[in-house]
Amino acid sequence: MAQLQQGRMTHDHDGEIAVFLIGVRFNRLYRVDQWLPVFLAMPRMLAELYRAKAAAARGEGDDLGFLEARTLLGGKGLTVVQYWRSTADIYAYASATTHAHRPAWTAFNHRSRKAVGAVGIWHETYAVPAGAHESLYVGMPDFGLARATTPVPVEGSRRKHASLSA
Repeated sequence: MAQLQQGRMTHDHDGEIAVFLIGVRFNRLYRVDQWLPVFLAMPRMLAELYRAKAAAARGEGDDLGFLEARTLLGGKGLTVVQYWRSTADIYAYASATTHAHRPAWTAFNHRSRKAVGAVGIWHETYAVPAGAHESLYVGMPDFGLARATTPVPVEGSRRKHASLSA
């Protein structure tokens, strides 16, 4: 079990953040041939992103700008919440032919033409300017923005970013 932080925690990050939500919806569960490849592609991409993040931290590779991710299962699908340094980093990763996303996207488009609507894919991208993000965690392990950046105790009774406390 992850270690729970004591007291009220927040995150420490002064720059912009990009939040990327991506998901898959299983519209026809019997079409395993359509949704299983999509389902299996995401762990490969996340593993690639975490490897690149670790290599960049050691000074051994390019920093792709990926910070953290959390996978949520519910209803008829799966959602991955990702934190990135910027939207430009998300787009650069998504379009790079040398990374796992582009080939997976091409394969999905090819397969989906054979069984339109069997599986759905969606994403939403949010650019959050510096000073426009806030977090609070009580009785939680490192989570969300705190895990993606740096967890720190909340000091005083005001939120970390004054622009959000109004």
